[in-house]
Order: sequence, then structure tokens, then C-alpha cells
Amino acid sequence: MEFKIELGANKRVNAHLGKFVVETDQSVKEGGDESAPPPYALFLASIGTCAGIYVVYFCEARKIPTDGIELIQKLDYQQVGKAQKLAKISLEIRVPPSFPEKYHKALARAASSCAVKKTILDPPEFDVYTVVSE
Repeated sequence: MEFKIELGANKRVNAHLGKFVVETDQSVKEGGDESAPPPYALFLASIGTCAGIYVVYFCEARKIPTDGIELIQKLDYQQVGKAQKLAKISLEIRVPPSFPEKYHKALARAASSCAVKKTILDPPEFDVYTVVSE
């Protein structure tokens, strides 16, 4: 898999993957136009959306409707010197009263199977380098 990253005008940076474009921008305070989420927000959103698809798969396998199910992702930060560090990510899965109670813990385990979370817990090696384009 390969992404082509395009540097646009006024702090916009977009990722191209086949026919899809993931747009990012910075806040006005950071010199951007706020036309899209910043890259870090998309990274964080990928955690919750990945967990969400595992919830969908879980429910589909058991023929449980997903209507009324939502995930709330909470972020806790700690102060480290002058910077803030992301210390904890919590995912709350809200289910309607009709959701079978016997599946509550299993649903949380399914959401925890998210590939994004697994990658964070066992990070890949990074190799960043410069080449001269032709």
C-alpha cells in the first residue's frame, strides 16, 4: 500500500490512496484555513472509527441491529514540562436498552481488537529519508 502525500496551499496537506483523498489542514491560529481536520485529529479519529467497525462486525455476526449504538472517545492528557502528552484514550460504547446484556463485555473485547490500537501497542519501525526526484 502506498500513499502519495501532496503539499497544498496555506498549510493543507492531503494524502492520496487510489481514488480517495484524505484532506488535512491546520487551524487559523496555526496559519491554516481550518478547511479540514488537522492530521493529529485524523490519527485519533482512526482509533475510534476502527473500533467502530469491529463493533459493526460483532453485531452483524449476531444479527444485532446497530441502531442506537455509538462510541464516545475520550482523551486524557497530562502535563509534561511545558507540553501536554496524551496519557489515556477511553472508548465508551453506548448501547440501547434492547442490546443483549450478555454481550456487553464481548462487544468491548471486539472493539479492543482494532488494528489501529494494535499497531500503536506494537509500533512499526519508521524509515524517513530524502531522495532527489527526476
